[in-house]
Amino acid sequence: MSRLLIWTLLLLTLSAPATGAVLPSAEEIQRLGARMYREGILPDGQAMKAFVSNDVAVDGTAFTCVSCHLRSGLGSVEGEVVTPPTNGRILYQERKPYIKGKEFVPSVANYAKYLPVRPAYTDETLATLISAGVDPTGRSVLSVMPRYELEDRDMAILIAYLKTLSDRPSPGVGKQEIRFATVIVEGSDPVAVESMVTPLQFSVDRKNSLAKAAGVNERVARMGYNMLGDLHGYTFTLTRWILKGDPATWRAQLEEYDRKEPAFALLGGISPGTWEPVHRFCEERGIPDLFPVVDDPVLSDTDWYTHYLSRGVRQEGEAAARYLHGMVELIRDRAIVQVIRDGRRGRALADGFRTVWAETGHTPAVDIVLPAGEPLTAEALRQAVAGHKPAVLILWDDAGLINPLGELMADPSRPGMIVASATWLGSAATTVPEALRAPLFLTWPYRLPQDDKRYDIAARKVLAGKRPDKYDQVILRQSYITQDVLGRALMMMRGEFYRDFLLDTIGMMEDMYYPLYERVSFGPGQRYASKGCYIVQLGKGENPQFEKRSEWVIQ
Repeated sequence: MSRLLIWTLLLLTLSAPATGAVLPSAEEIQRLGARMYREGILPDGQAMKAFVSNDVAVDGTAFTCVSCHLRSGLGSVEGEVVTPPTNGRILYQERKPYIKGKEFVPSVANYAKYLPVRPAYTDETLATLISAGVDPTGRSVLSVMPRYELEDRDMAILIAYLKTLSDRPSPGVGKQEIRFATVIVEGSDPVAVESMVTPLQFSVDRKNSLAKAAGVNERVARMGYNMLGDLHGYTFTLTRWILKGDPATWRAQLEEYDRKEPAFALLGGISPGTWEPVHRFCEERGIPDLFPVVDDPVLSDTDWYTHYLSRGVRQEGEAAARYLHGMVELIRDRAIVQVIRDGRRGRALADGFRTVWAETGHTPAVDIVLPAGEPLTAEALRQAVAGHKPAVLILWDDAGLINPLGELMADPSRPGMIVASATWLGSAATTVPEALRAPLFLTWPYRLPQDDKRYDIAARKVLAGKRPDKYDQVILRQSYITQDVLGRALMMMRGEFYRDFLLDTIGMMEDMYYPLYERVSFGPGQRYASKGCYIVQLGKGENPQFEKRSEWVIQ
């Protein structure tokens, strides 16, 4: 008898859970079980002990359950590599080489064929799998799954937690309806609002048209089912949650909307200022919020439910720092001066630059803050240049910087390089005078406009014949991405409409090439879809275009 078989049999003998183990409350099972599943931390605060490759001891925090089975417990798919679900609802059912009722749905049938047949789990056989790496058929899974050394009570807590994963329908999901909402902060520009809502409503209306046609036409129903499975017969709704008044009052408003008509997920959303109260509400209530249109998103390495298209304008400041770091030999030990317009946008840009510049080991830039409402003057720029003699002058301000900067160009001590934000300059970025174009470098977090034209047809199909010039083209494209990502995710979810699985599914998507951004990429736990930015300059002539001075600077 081999040593491996003897060791496995010994583990099988020791792995049965204690009968009559006293479990904590349901709330404690959620807290302690989630910590074990997501972080690899035992109820006593110690790291779980795990073994890989039969007998190599590893720290369980580096081999967590969530890393393969995902937060929802519904498993992961990467190409032809399928990690099976680990939630109790599915574990405690017999597995066949198909999913009953969905044998003729290609996406579901292809998924099911990669999962081996097995009987339903019991508490005892599940404990054996976790601790010994042997499934109910006697197959060893040690080559792909760690085994965990757990005390009986800890094992019972983990199993009880697995039984709660994706075990009941998420709010906003009915038998034949999925409800969505979009949050609109009062005072948002009406054109921006309609540019955000129109693509979302187009997607909802198109889906409802399919469901209606499937209800009266058997051929359409069959085709829809083969493509979408159960999703084909669902109707969608999109409601507007309008937030009014002081942000301190938004939480109560959101709670009331959620109480009256809970949404499966929030789509887009728009605010001229902060998004933090909405972000916090979604995190605490476990509501996905996909890609709100905000310049200053809430940045976090641990939050889960709010996904942004990018890190906002801060990403431009970060890109400027990375670009200058690459030419540090030209700058040498000379100063860098940041002139910062006081306000949310200016602070975000400056802080992005400041943080990355420090991370790359450089002396901090000199910060000069312009009070809100105080015009930038050529004299103020001359004083900054005379006092610090910078190699690079960074101007985080709006189009009001162009005239005083033009006057500065006549000064012999002017810096050889100036950096500004093209998105903050707006349309003025393409009308910069010839004399400024050589020294002026601009941050640009999108695909170059001339290269993005090939996406016009895709982006504008959501207008359904409406005039494009009535919409904000950037926001329209952002919202186009939101509705397309949502549609793709729902098709991949195999009818398992759970909030965490929606985000898990988005995390499994391959990189996408959409309008506006050079590349939109996803991954488990990633919350910012576009991670890059260009540094550009304006070309010559009367109708200049942006010209790249960097590759896609990745954050």
